[in-house]
Amino acid sequence: MTLSLLRKWSSLSALRAGARYFRSNAALEALVKASEDKVPNVVLYNYPSFSGAFAALFAHLFHSRLILPCLILPFSSVEPLRVEDLYVEGLERCYLVDFLGPKGFSRKLARRSSCEVIGFDHRKSVLAQIPSAEDHPDNLTFHIDIEKSSSTAVYEYFSNKLADIRCPDRAVASLLDPKDQDRVETVLRFIEDADLRRWSLAEIRAFNIGLGEWRSKLNCITNPYMYEQLLGLSSVDLIAKGNSYISSRQNAVNQLLDKVFKVRLGRGFYGECLVTLSLYILHACIYLIYLMPLLDFHPIIPFLLLFGQLII
Repeated sequence: MTLSLLRKWSSLSALRAGARYFRSNAALEALVKASEDKVPNVVLYNYPSFSGAFAALFAHLFHSRLILPCLILPFSSVEPLRVEDLYVEGLERCYLVDFLGPKGFSRKLARRSSCEVIGFDHRKSVLAQIPSAEDHPDNLTFHIDIEKSSSTAVYEYFSNKLADIRCPDRAVASLLDPKDQDRVETVLRFIEDADLRRWSLAEIRAFNIGLGEWRSKLNCITNPYMYEQLLGLSSVDLIAKGNSYISSRQNAVNQLLDKVFKVRLGRGFYGECLVTLSLYILHACIYLIYLMPLLDFHPIIPFLLLFGQLII
C-alpha cells in the first residue's frame, strides 16, 4: 500500500515541481477558501520536520474522527506564512505544532485574532519566546516540554481530547486503529530519541538514515498521500533500509582501502603527490556515513578533495 502511494506521489510531484514555496498560491488559496467556508480549525506544522509531520497526522486523525472541518498547512522559515494570512473568518482554533513561529509570531496572532492559539514545541531555544504573564494573551497557550518531542506531546494531547468524547455506544474513541498503534508509537519513540539528542535507542542511527528519504515528502500540499504514508511507516523496515545503506557505503570504501590515488595540489600549481586511503581515513568515512546519509556522490571524494584535485 505504501509503495503504491509513493508511486502516485512521484507522478504528482513532477506536475507540481514549481510548488516549493510555503507561502505559495496554493496555501493562500486554501486559506481564502477556509475563510469562505468559515473553517473553525487551522493546523500549521513545522516543515520539513518529522515531528511536525507526525503531529499534523494526529491533528488530521482527530478532526477526521469527529468530522470537524480543519485546514492543515506546512510552515517553513523559507518564506513563511504571515499573521495577516491567517485572518480566517470563523476561525476558532489555530494549532502551531513543533514550532512557535518567528519571534513574536504566536503572540501577534493571538492579539490580532479572537481565536485560540495553541503551540507545541520541545526545543530549549523557544523558552526565550514565552511572554511574561502581563504580556501573555488569554487566548494563547503553550505546551512546551523539553523532555518530550512535539510529535509525542501532540499525540497525547489529541488522544486525551478524543478519549474525553464518548461515542454513541459509550465506547472511548481511539486516535489510532489497533493495527497501527504499536507500530506508530515505536516510530514516535525513535523520532523522540533523535529530537531530544539522546541517541539511546539501539539502531537509532540506522533508523534516521532509513527515515531520511521521506523528508522530501512531508509537504501535505504537494503530497496528498502524506498521512497514509506516515501511518504505513515501520521502524523495522526503516532500520533495515538504514543498515543496508551503511553496509553499501562501507563496502564501497573498503574497495578503495590501501589503493593509491594521484592528486594535484592547488590544481597542479604545487605539483602532484600520491595519496593512500588509510584505515584512519576509512574510519572518518564511516563517520561521514552517519552524518551525511543522503550523499549523491562517493563518500570518499570529500576527503580526497581536501588534498587537491583528484585525477582519475
